[in-house]
Amino acid sequence: MITLSPLKRRIVYVVIFEIIAIIASTFVLMLLSGGDAAESLPVAVMVSLAAVIWNFIYNTAFEAWERRRRAAQRTLLIRVIHAVGFEGGLVLICLPLYMIWYDVSVIKAFKMEAALLLFFLVYTFIFTLIFDKIFTLPYQQKSDSASNA
Repeated sequence: MITLSPLKRRIVYVVIFEIIAIIASTFVLMLLSGGDAAESLPVAVMVSLAAVIWNFIYNTAFEAWERRRRAAQRTLLIRVIHAVGFEGGLVLICLPLYMIWYDVSVIKAFKMEAALLLFFLVYTFIFTLIFDKIFTLPYQQKSDSASNA
């Protein structure tokens, strides 16, 4: 296990997550578009960059909204709203990109985005499970060793 500070852990998470995501989504986009890697890799990079920027903007705004509400914790409903809002914004960013880059209809672009959304749902879950096993926070290291005693 590797123990990192919260900031370093977030940076390592995003970098590793996005590198793998770009490679994997290039292949997914190749399958969906019928194109090759040279055509799909730039789209995967643009979508990855858009997702990182959107994530930062969206989470900053969402957390500010939570502070104004003085919410003690995130309920299931708040988590659902957060996820739907984030993904909805990302769809609005990605649809025009797919339509222009691949010269496809809005329906085809939406199908591409839906397939990538399903892929990322599974990928994020698996990646986070593995990442959490490898990279721990200082306070997690102490609690893990205490629970093993």
